[in-house]
Amino acid sequence: MQAFLTRHDVDVLAVQETKCKDEQFPYLAFEELGYEVAHFGLNQWNGVAIISRVGIEDVATSFPGQPGFNKDPGKKQAIEARALGATCGGVRVWSLYVPNGREIADPHYDYKLRWLYALSCYVGAAPDERMVLLGDYNIAPRDQDVWDIRAFEGKTHVTEPERQAFESLLDAGLDITSPLEGYSYWDYKGGRFQRGQGMLIDFQLSRGLRPTNSFIDVDERRGTGASDHAPVVVDYELA
Repeated sequence: MQAFLTRHDVDVLAVQETKCKDEQFPYLAFEELGYEVAHFGLNQWNGVAIISRVGIEDVATSFPGQPGFNKDPGKKQAIEARALGATCGGVRVWSLYVPNGREIADPHYDYKLRWLYALSCYVGAAPDERMVLLGDYNIAPRDQDVWDIRAFEGKTHVTEPERQAFESLLDAGLDITSPLEGYSYWDYKGGRFQRGQGMLIDFQLSRGLRPTNSFIDVDERRGTGASDHAPVVVDYELA
Protein backbone atom coordinates (compact mmCIF):
# COMPACT_ATOMS: atom_id res chain seq x y z
CA MET A 1 0.00 0.00 0.00
CA GLN A 2 2.89 2.36 0.67
CA ALA A 3 4.06 2.15 -2.96
CA PHE A 4 0.49 2.71 -4.14
CA LEU A 5 0.19 5.90 -2.05
CA THR A 6 3.41 7.29 -3.49
CA ARG A 7 2.70 6.29 -7.07
CA HIS A 8 -0.68 8.01 -7.18
CA ASP A 9 0.10 10.89 -4.78
CA VAL A 10 -2.90 9.91 -2.65
CA ASP A 11 -4.24 12.28 0.02
CA VAL A 12 -6.69 9.87 1.65
CA LEU A 13 -6.81 6.07 1.43
CA ALA A 14 -9.72 4.01 2.74
CA VAL A 15 -8.93 0.35 3.41
CA GLN A 16 -11.30 -2.53 4.11
CA GLU A 17 -10.92 -6.08 5.39
CA THR A 18 -7.67 -5.46 7.25
CA LYS A 19 -8.29 -8.65 9.26
CA CYS A 20 -6.44 -7.50 12.38
CA LYS A 21 -6.89 -5.86 15.76
CA ASP A 22 -5.97 -2.20 16.24
CA GLU A 23 -2.68 -3.06 17.95
CA GLN A 24 -1.66 -5.25 15.00
CA PHE A 25 -2.09 -2.62 12.28
CA PRO A 26 1.20 -1.26 10.80
CA TYR A 27 0.72 2.40 11.72
CA LEU A 28 4.41 3.28 11.58
CA ALA A 29 4.82 2.26 7.94
CA PHE A 30 2.36 4.99 6.93
CA GLU A 31 3.35 7.57 9.52
CA GLU A 32 6.89 7.49 8.14
CA LEU A 33 5.43 8.66 4.82
CA GLY A 34 3.69 11.60 6.50
CA TYR A 35 0.24 10.08 6.94
CA GLU A 36 -2.03 9.90 9.95
CA VAL A 37 -3.85 6.61 10.53
CA ALA A 38 -7.16 5.58 12.06
CA HIS A 39 -7.99 1.89 12.27
CA PHE A 40 -10.87 -0.12 13.69
CA GLY A 41 -10.40 -3.86 14.03
CA LEU A 42 -11.65 -6.30 16.64
CA ASN A 43 -10.34 -9.68 15.50
CA GLN A 44 -9.23 -11.58 12.41
CA TRP A 45 -12.40 -10.63 10.54
CA ASN A 46 -13.46 -7.40 8.85
CA GLY A 47 -11.42 -4.32 9.87
CA VAL A 48 -11.37 -0.84 8.30
CA ALA A 49 -8.83 1.98 8.13
CA ILE A 50 -8.42 5.57 6.95
CA ILE A 51 -4.94 6.79 6.04
CA SER A 52 -4.69 10.55 5.47
CA ARG A 53 -2.12 13.27 4.95
CA VAL A 54 -4.72 16.05 5.20
CA GLY A 55 -5.67 15.38 8.80
CA ILE A 56 -7.86 12.95 10.75
CA GLU A 57 -10.41 14.40 13.16
CA ASP A 58 -13.61 13.27 14.88
CA VAL A 59 -13.02 9.55 14.39
CA ALA A 60 -16.10 7.32 14.69
CA THR A 61 -16.13 3.52 14.69
CA SER A 62 -19.77 3.26 13.61
CA PHE A 63 -22.38 5.44 11.97
CA PRO A 64 -25.59 6.40 13.81
CA GLY A 65 -28.07 3.53 13.83
CA GLN A 66 -25.58 0.97 12.54
CA PRO A 67 -26.96 -2.50 13.34
CA GLY A 68 -24.91 -5.30 14.82
CA PHE A 69 -24.91 -9.00 14.01
CA ASN A 70 -24.92 -12.38 15.67
CA LYS A 71 -26.14 -15.47 13.86
CA ASP A 72 -28.02 -16.36 17.04
CA PRO A 73 -30.88 -13.84 17.25
CA GLY A 74 -31.16 -14.49 20.99
CA LYS A 75 -27.67 -13.14 21.66
CA LYS A 76 -26.27 -9.62 21.64
CA GLN A 77 -26.07 -8.20 18.12
CA ALA A 78 -22.56 -6.75 18.32
CA ILE A 79 -21.33 -3.92 16.11
CA GLU A 80 -18.71 -5.27 13.72
CA ALA A 81 -15.60 -3.47 12.45
CA ARG A 82 -17.19 -2.48 9.16
CA ALA A 83 -17.40 1.34 9.27
CA LEU A 84 -14.85 3.98 10.18
CA GLY A 85 -15.49 7.68 9.80
CA ALA A 86 -13.17 10.68 10.10
CA THR A 87 -13.02 14.27 8.93
CA CYS A 88 -10.09 14.70 6.54
CA GLY A 89 -9.40 18.13 5.08
CA GLY A 90 -12.93 19.29 5.84
CA VAL A 91 -14.60 16.26 4.24
CA ARG A 92 -16.37 13.54 6.20
CA VAL A 93 -14.78 10.30 4.97
CA TRP A 94 -16.15 6.81 5.62
CA SER A 95 -14.31 3.58 4.97
CA LEU A 96 -17.03 0.95 4.56
CA TYR A 97 -17.02 -2.82 4.34
CA VAL A 98 -20.66 -3.67 3.65
CA PRO A 99 -21.79 -7.10 4.90
CA ASN A 100 -21.52 -9.81 2.26
CA GLY A 101 -24.98 -11.29 2.77
CA ARG A 102 -23.69 -14.85 2.26
CA GLU A 103 -26.87 -16.46 0.90
CA ILE A 104 -30.36 -15.10 0.28
CA ALA A 105 -31.91 -17.24 3.05
CA ASP A 106 -29.12 -16.48 5.52
CA PRO A 107 -29.68 -14.01 8.42
CA HIS A 108 -26.61 -12.21 7.14
CA TYR A 109 -28.58 -11.19 4.03
CA ASP A 110 -31.22 -9.43 6.14
CA TYR A 111 -28.42 -7.88 8.20
CA LYS A 112 -26.87 -6.53 4.99
CA LEU A 113 -30.11 -4.84 3.97
CA ARG A 114 -30.68 -3.35 7.42
CA TRP A 115 -27.09 -2.13 7.52
CA LEU A 116 -27.43 -0.34 4.18
CA TYR A 117 -30.78 1.25 5.01
CA ALA A 118 -29.39 2.51 8.33
CA LEU A 119 -26.49 3.99 6.39
CA SER A 120 -28.86 5.76 3.99
CA CYS A 121 -30.80 7.18 6.97
CA TYR A 122 -27.57 8.58 8.39
CA VAL A 123 -26.65 10.15 5.05
CA GLY A 124 -30.11 11.65 4.60
CA ALA A 125 -30.09 13.12 8.11
CA ALA A 126 -27.02 15.25 7.33
CA PRO A 127 -27.93 16.82 3.95
CA ASP A 128 -25.45 19.70 4.17
CA GLU A 129 -22.40 17.68 5.20
CA ARG A 130 -19.70 17.28 2.56
CA MET A 131 -18.84 13.58 2.54
CA VAL A 132 -17.47 10.64 0.62
CA LEU A 133 -18.25 6.98 1.33
CA LEU A 134 -15.57 4.65 -0.01
CA GLY A 135 -15.37 0.91 0.06
CA ASP A 136 -16.53 -2.56 -0.75
CA TYR A 137 -20.32 -2.41 -1.13
CA ASN A 138 -20.71 -6.11 -2.02
CA ILE A 139 -23.41 -5.12 -4.54
CA ALA A 140 -23.32 -5.03 -8.34
CA PRO A 141 -25.98 -2.36 -9.06
CA ARG A 142 -26.49 -3.36 -12.71
CA ASP A 143 -26.40 -6.59 -14.68
CA GLN A 144 -23.39 -5.32 -16.65
CA ASP A 145 -21.44 -5.00 -13.40
CA VAL A 146 -20.84 -8.77 -13.32
CA TRP A 147 -19.09 -10.88 -15.90
CA ASP A 148 -22.15 -13.05 -16.59
CA ILE A 149 -25.46 -12.34 -14.86
CA ARG A 150 -26.55 -15.93 -15.54
CA ALA A 151 -23.84 -17.18 -13.19
CA PHE A 152 -25.44 -15.22 -10.34
CA GLU A 153 -28.95 -16.60 -10.57
CA GLY A 154 -30.25 -17.19 -7.04
CA LYS A 155 -27.19 -15.59 -5.45
CA THR A 156 -26.49 -12.45 -3.47
CA HIS A 157 -24.90 -9.22 -4.73
CA VAL A 158 -27.33 -8.85 -7.64
CA THR A 159 -30.78 -9.24 -6.05
CA GLU A 160 -33.38 -6.51 -6.35
CA PRO A 161 -33.54 -5.79 -2.57
CA GLU A 162 -29.76 -5.28 -2.49
CA ARG A 163 -29.87 -3.02 -5.50
CA GLN A 164 -32.72 -1.02 -3.99
CA ALA A 165 -30.71 -0.64 -0.78
CA PHE A 166 -27.79 0.69 -2.82
CA GLU A 167 -30.15 3.04 -4.66
CA SER A 168 -31.39 4.36 -1.31
CA LEU A 169 -27.95 5.88 -0.76
CA LEU A 170 -28.30 7.82 -4.00
CA ASP A 171 -31.82 8.87 -3.03
CA ALA A 172 -30.33 10.18 0.22
CA GLY A 173 -28.25 12.65 -1.75
CA LEU A 174 -25.06 10.87 -2.80
CA ASP A 175 -23.66 10.54 -6.31
CA ILE A 176 -21.52 7.73 -7.68
CA THR A 177 -18.24 9.47 -8.42
CA SER A 178 -16.08 6.42 -9.18
CA PRO A 179 -15.92 4.61 -12.54
CA LEU A 180 -19.00 2.80 -13.82
CA GLU A 181 -17.06 0.78 -16.39
CA GLY A 182 -14.81 -2.19 -15.80
CA TYR A 183 -14.48 -4.43 -12.77
CA SER A 184 -12.99 -3.89 -9.32
CA TYR A 185 -13.09 -7.45 -7.94
CA TRP A 186 -12.08 -10.89 -9.21
CA ASP A 187 -12.40 -14.01 -7.08
CA TYR A 188 -9.10 -15.78 -6.43
CA LYS A 189 -10.73 -19.10 -7.32
CA GLY A 190 -11.09 -20.37 -10.87
CA GLY A 191 -8.59 -17.95 -12.41
CA ARG A 192 -11.29 -15.27 -12.56
CA PHE A 193 -8.83 -12.41 -13.07
CA GLN A 194 -7.03 -14.11 -15.95
CA ARG A 195 -10.39 -14.94 -17.53
CA GLY A 196 -11.74 -11.40 -17.14
CA GLN A 197 -14.57 -12.70 -14.95
CA GLY A 198 -14.95 -9.87 -12.49
CA MET A 199 -17.48 -7.72 -10.67
CA LEU A 200 -17.86 -4.00 -10.06
CA ILE A 201 -18.68 -3.82 -6.34
CA ASP A 202 -16.28 -1.12 -5.06
CA PHE A 203 -17.46 2.47 -5.25
CA GLN A 204 -16.98 6.00 -4.05
CA LEU A 205 -20.22 7.84 -3.31
CA SER A 206 -19.94 11.53 -2.50
CA ARG A 207 -21.76 14.77 -1.83
CA GLY A 208 -20.41 18.32 -2.08
CA LEU A 209 -17.43 17.20 -4.16
CA ARG A 210 -16.77 17.31 -7.90
CA PRO A 211 -14.76 14.45 -9.45
CA THR A 212 -12.12 15.57 -11.92
CA ASN A 213 -10.63 12.17 -12.71
CA SER A 214 -11.30 8.56 -11.77
CA PHE A 215 -10.00 5.10 -12.59
CA ILE A 216 -9.68 1.56 -11.30
CA ASP A 217 -6.03 0.58 -10.86
CA VAL A 218 -6.22 -2.88 -12.39
CA ASP A 219 -2.41 -3.07 -12.54
CA GLU A 220 -2.37 -3.18 -8.74
CA ARG A 221 -4.46 -6.38 -8.92
CA ARG A 222 -1.78 -7.98 -11.10
CA GLY A 223 0.94 -7.65 -8.47
CA THR A 224 2.38 -10.47 -6.41
CA GLY A 225 0.30 -11.06 -3.29
CA ALA A 226 -2.31 -8.56 -4.46
CA SER A 227 -5.78 -8.21 -2.98
CA ASP A 228 -8.70 -9.68 -4.92
CA HIS A 229 -9.96 -6.07 -5.17
CA ALA A 230 -8.35 -3.35 -7.29
CA PRO A 231 -8.07 0.19 -5.84
CA VAL A 232 -10.67 2.72 -6.98
CA VAL A 233 -9.07 6.16 -7.33
CA VAL A 234 -10.92 9.48 -7.64
CA ASP A 235 -9.55 13.04 -7.77
CA TYR A 236 -11.90 15.67 -6.28
CA GLU A 237 -12.32 19.39 -6.02
CA LEU A 238 -14.88 21.14 -3.83
CA ALA A 239 -18.24 21.59 -5.55
